[in-house]
Amino acid sequence: MEPLTALTIAGSDSGGGAGIQADLRTFSAFSVHGTTAITAVTAQNTLGVTRVAPIDPADVLAQVDAVLDDFRVSAVKTGMLAQPATVVAVAELARAGRLANLVVDPVLVSTSGHALMDEGGVEAYRDALIPQAMLITPNLREAAVLAGVDVRDVTTLEDMIELAQRLFDLGPSAVLVKGGHLRTTASSTTHAPDVLVSDEVRVFDGPRVDTTNDHGTGCSLAAAVAAGLAYGRPLPDAVRDAKSFVLAALSSAADWHLGHGHGPIDHLGWNA
Repeated sequence: MEPLTALTIAGSDSGGGAGIQADLRTFSAFSVHGTTAITAVTAQNTLGVTRVAPIDPADVLAQVDAVLDDFRVSAVKTGMLAQPATVVAVAELARAGRLANLVVDPVLVSTSGHALMDEGGVEAYRDALIPQAMLITPNLREAAVLAGVDVRDVTTLEDMIELAQRLFDLGPSAVLVKGGHLRTTASSTTHAPDVLVSDEVRVFDGPRVDTTNDHGTGCSLAAAVAAGLAYGRPLPDAVRDAKSFVLAALSSAADWHLGHGHGPIDHLGWNA
């Protein structure tokens, strides 16, 4: 059987846990052929990011054009775009109808606190790219920044829903706010709810996995959703499948000791 093709437009993670590397492993896990456009080269490991070298937006576009001119791409996922000009350039491609089933993971800051987007990037996402997306998948911190609210005020599931609705008003077809950073109630210490807002509100709940091997979970979730959309799955089903995939990958890698910080997850079921 000939595989479907997906495209990830994202940064490279030298530690192999997130970014392009995680996206390609996720696509492979779903039997999807992965193509890439690299937006930045990062020097990072499980302990954090030490250096970011953005790729010129023209070179990013050249990579995208090379892929789209030759492959029938069924879904596109964006991760770290690094520069506002790259965000706008990708938005223009989407506006022209060239980026099928576009899933936007608005990567702004690393888990260790390193800025992964130049000044002006938040506005570029809000004004240019988010309105072109089929789905955006921010975590709580990213969602709060994009919505212009204080993340410390987001303490309940109801707050998450309101936050997702604020982002939905920016114009995407759907918003998935991830609840991995919600740890303010008794239930949020054992569960990690994600909120999907589109034509209706849906909550995808799941247990937390007690592990520090959680690097790249956001990248992987967005890539898994894109893979599902490539197959023509309805969006809620693609989100449900993606959440189950990430939960299994977290559980399988829970006891790994790759590196000394936040290690990668088991995309390929090596430990299943």
